[in-house]
This record gives sequence, C-alpha cells and structure tokens, in this order.
Amino acid sequence: MVDPTSLLSSLLRIKTLSQIGINFGNSEYDLERYEEIVSIADQLIAGISDMPIERIQNLYANEESYITPKVDVRTIVLKNDQILLIKEKADGRWALPGGWAEVGYTPSAVAVKEVREETGLDVKIERLLAVFDNSLHQHPPSPFYVYKLFFLGTATGGSFDLKGHESLEVGFFSLQELPPLSEERNTYEEIHQLATIAAQASNQQTLFD
Repeated sequence: MVDPTSLLSSLLRIKTLSQIGINFGNSEYDLERYEEIVSIADQLIAGISDMPIERIQNLYANEESYITPKVDVRTIVLKNDQILLIKEKADGRWALPGGWAEVGYTPSAVAVKEVREETGLDVKIERLLAVFDNSLHQHPPSPFYVYKLFFLGTATGGSFDLKGHESLEVGFFSLQELPPLSEERNTYEEIHQLATIAAQASNQQTLFD
C-alpha cells in the first residue's frame, strides 16, 4: 500500500517540475503538456489532502522563477524538564512557537519574533538544533513541501500575553505529559528528540533531513 505522505510528496514534485516547465519553457506544445500535467496533479493532490482544489491550483501559479520549499521556523524553550507550547487557533492543538519564514528577517530573528508574538516572552536564540524535511517525519499530508528549522531559545524576559495574538493558550508542559499536538507543525517524536539534545549542554549536534 502506498504511503499517502510519500505519494503526496511525489505529486508535489510532479506539480513543481511542471510549473517550472511552464515558467521557463518556450515551446507552445510543451507548455500545453506541462499545463495538463499540473491539472492532473492538482486533482490527485485534492483527492488525498484536505485542501480545496481551487487553493491547490493557486499554489505556485504566480511564481515566475525556480520553485523552492517553504520554510517553517520553530523554537524550543525549556524550563527545567518542561517545554513551552502554544495552543493554535487553527486546530485547537499545541505546537512549538513558530511560523513561516519572512522576507527581511534572518531565521533566528523570525524565531525571536514568533515567540514574542505568540507568547509574550522574549528569547535569546542559542543555537540551531535541526533542519528537517517535513515529508520524512510523520507529519500529516500537506500540499506544501516544507523545510523545518528548529532553534533552541532561552527566555530572557516578558510574560505570557495573548492579546491580539494567534495563540489560544500558552504554557510549559512536562515532556512526559504533552497535550494533543498539532502534528502538522510538530510531532511527538520531533519534540522528544530535540528536547533531548537541547538539554545536553555538551551536545552541539545539529540534526538534518
């Protein structure tokens, strides 16, 4: 039986390559074939994901250059044996503070900004813990191909403040009693793996892929 995540990854690859062909192709005949392949891929992606086909059709439609993965930036903040999590408005489940990388911000600046906006806390970024390919870590099928950057941060000030922010709740949780996670954003395995190496001061390992 074909794994849905693996199948979706392959379909996104087909869609991406075809869209690149549309962007850079010169032959009218080739462009028609690429557009047909994109249309077929869109229908198949819609069949195995929760995203409406209209939104899938708009993915990459305005891209005029080479298409690259989206970048999700997340931050691990530890307090003793507890980890900082936010309750997402999108699905009512819990995640590490973070979001899409933004133009004009370095990766670590995005991490600091997201923690402040989603929790009210100020953090200092200590180091990069991991760069993961979303498709290799048991996340639910997604219409985006995503690289995830996980940073280790230390709280330096501020206090919990959710006014006008995207979070429903925020708190520190025991690694042994994690709440229901938003697995589109982070999995139990990722959090335990990263928290383990983050807690080891002598371990400067950066995980990848």
